[in-house]
Amino acid sequence: MKTKKIELDVDFIGDQVGLTATEEKALSDFFKQRKLERKPTSANSNRRAQPDAKIHPLRP
Repeated sequence: MKTKKIELDVDFIGDQVGLTATEEKALSDFFKQRKLERKPTSANSNRRAQPDAKIHPLRP
Protein backbone atom coordinates (compact mmCIF):
# COMPACT_ATOMS: atom_id res chain seq x y z
CA MET A 1 0.00 0.00 0.00
CA LYS A 2 1.41 3.35 -1.01
CA THR A 3 1.53 6.19 1.49
CA LYS A 4 0.27 9.49 0.15
CA LYS A 5 2.32 12.53 0.98
CA ILE A 6 0.65 15.89 0.94
CA GLU A 7 2.92 18.82 0.21
CA LEU A 8 1.85 21.87 2.13
CA ASP A 9 2.44 25.34 0.76
CA VAL A 10 3.25 27.13 4.03
CA ASP A 11 5.25 30.33 4.22
CA PHE A 12 4.65 31.02 7.89
CA ILE A 13 3.25 29.47 11.01
CA GLY A 14 0.85 31.47 13.13
CA ASP A 15 -0.52 34.92 12.51
CA GLN A 16 0.81 37.29 9.90
CA VAL A 17 1.24 40.08 12.43
CA GLY A 18 4.52 40.54 14.26
CA LEU A 19 5.10 40.00 17.94
CA THR A 20 4.17 42.69 20.40
CA ALA A 21 6.83 44.24 22.61
CA THR A 22 5.62 42.25 25.62
CA GLU A 23 5.71 39.00 23.67
CA GLU A 24 9.25 39.74 22.45
CA LYS A 25 10.33 40.54 26.02
CA ALA A 26 8.73 37.35 27.34
CA LEU A 27 10.51 35.23 24.72
CA SER A 28 13.80 36.98 25.34
CA ASP A 29 13.52 36.43 29.11
CA PHE A 30 12.59 32.80 28.57
CA PHE A 31 15.64 32.09 26.41
CA LYS A 32 17.97 33.99 28.76
CA GLN A 33 16.68 31.97 31.72
CA ARG A 34 17.01 28.73 29.80
CA LYS A 35 20.59 29.59 28.86
CA LEU A 36 21.46 30.37 32.49
CA GLU A 37 19.98 27.09 33.70
CA ARG A 38 22.40 25.08 31.62
CA LYS A 39 25.45 24.06 33.55
CA PRO A 40 28.65 25.49 32.12
CA THR A 41 30.78 22.59 31.04
CA SER A 42 34.42 22.65 30.22
CA ALA A 43 36.16 20.28 27.86
CA ASN A 44 38.03 18.65 30.71
CA SER A 45 35.04 18.05 32.96
CA ASN A 46 33.61 15.39 30.66
CA ARG A 47 36.82 13.42 30.46
CA ARG A 48 37.55 10.69 32.91
CA ALA A 49 40.93 10.57 34.60
CA GLN A 50 43.17 8.28 32.64
CA PRO A 51 44.94 5.61 34.72
CA ASP A 52 48.64 5.11 34.26
CA ALA A 53 49.56 3.12 31.18
CA LYS A 54 49.50 -0.61 31.82
CA ILE A 55 52.64 -2.46 30.84
CA HIS A 56 52.20 -5.91 29.49
CA PRO A 57 54.03 -8.35 31.82
CA LEU A 58 55.45 -10.50 28.99
CA ARG A 59 56.87 -7.68 26.93
CA PRO A 60 60.14 -6.02 27.91
